[in-house]
Amino acid sequence: MDLLITFLLIAALFAILGSGVWIGLALSGVAWIGMELFSARPAGDAMAVTIWGASSSWTLTALPLFIWMGEILFRTRLSEDMFKGLAPWLERVPGRLLHTNVIGCAIFAAVSGSSAATCATIGKMTIPELTRRGYPEDKIIGTLAGAGTLGLLIPPSIIMIVYGVSANVSIAQLFIAGVIPGLLLAALFSGYIVIWALMHPNAIPPATELLSFREKLYASRHLVQVALLIAVVLGAVYSPWVTPTEAAAVGVIGALLLSAVQGSLNLHTFMDSLMGATRLFCMIALILSGAQFLTLAMGYIGLPRHLAEWIGSLGLSTFMLLAALAVFFIILGCFLDGISMVVLTMGVILPTVEKAGIDLIWFGIFVVLVVELAQITPPVGFNLFVLQGMTKRQIPWIAKVALPMFLLILVAVMLVYFFPQLVMWLPRTMRGGG
Repeated sequence: MDLLITFLLIAALFAILGSGVWIGLALSGVAWIGMELFSARPAGDAMAVTIWGASSSWTLTALPLFIWMGEILFRTRLSEDMFKGLAPWLERVPGRLLHTNVIGCAIFAAVSGSSAATCATIGKMTIPELTRRGYPEDKIIGTLAGAGTLGLLIPPSIIMIVYGVSANVSIAQLFIAGVIPGLLLAALFSGYIVIWALMHPNAIPPATELLSFREKLYASRHLVQVALLIAVVLGAVYSPWVTPTEAAAVGVIGALLLSAVQGSLNLHTFMDSLMGATRLFCMIALILSGAQFLTLAMGYIGLPRHLAEWIGSLGLSTFMLLAALAVFFIILGCFLDGISMVVLTMGVILPTVEKAGIDLIWFGIFVVLVVELAQITPPVGFNLFVLQGMTKRQIPWIAKVALPMFLLILVAVMLVYFFPQLVMWLPRTMRGGG
């Protein structure tokens, strides 16, 4: 009977989603159907209480602030300055300026928190510049698609905030846990570029200018502003006296000051950034509210408990459980964006994960890595959409050139599983130090 209910609700969800209804409303609709058909609790009362509780969470206030910070920076000369500061140091590295995609995305991820914003901001600068210099288009787009996902993993991360709220775990601890895996993934991307460049030496244009060490240092002055902003935001996040929400507010103030210094802050850009952040947060808040209502409905129906008992009865090892969840998330990523995936599934999955004895901080980083895979899987990979809009290329072509990055993220997932200290060492060290 439980399997039949599950099948009916999943079918209803995909039917509503397929009709073009907004994701948040689709989740609420399925929850309403479930409660009306399979629960004695009045659905209207439950929906009102749940949606109000989901939308009035104090922890959630960090989310619109980090989104606003990214929108402000999106309208500055940040990406142009980063390119000028990084390019001189990469002329002698195999792959040369292709590494600006990876390093630029890693730097911007540390002040953005959004995969799409990271991909779009860095892509606006690197795609035309690298194309003009004669770099292969497939490698430009492929490395950018993969490196853009670093916006989810390197803190501050919007999806980590959403997971922290859903799983009721420390957002600051999640941020700290994402540092080493984020740097590891960036190193894997750059390593791939090096190996590919060594195997195809004629595909990379020759160095245009070789600067002295002093000239490189002088060019690095363009990185000072973004380095200061990263230091301030991350310093605030990891400070024991500042909450993630307050750290996000510090980031917004820093982004406004940076924009003012660069001369890009005026009433028009201010209102554009505010409206852009408002629209994106309203979409996310609607999805979160609908997912919270669906989670409540699932709880009244008893599906999470029965599903956990069923999976527990299968006797899966930890590895098999995580492998099954990874496949599940990758398939789900073909239809939903990352935030929707997290808020839709956590209420059902977390009881099973806790029962298996998996640390929820570690599991949060695992989920973010798997969601990164979903960002570059067709047909609903957000980074694929961003790049399609920028390059006018078809989604299948972009997905094909991003395939090596997809495989490298899978390698990172395996490394994190077999070496969990990659995730847990830094949070435990800083917790012990505090």
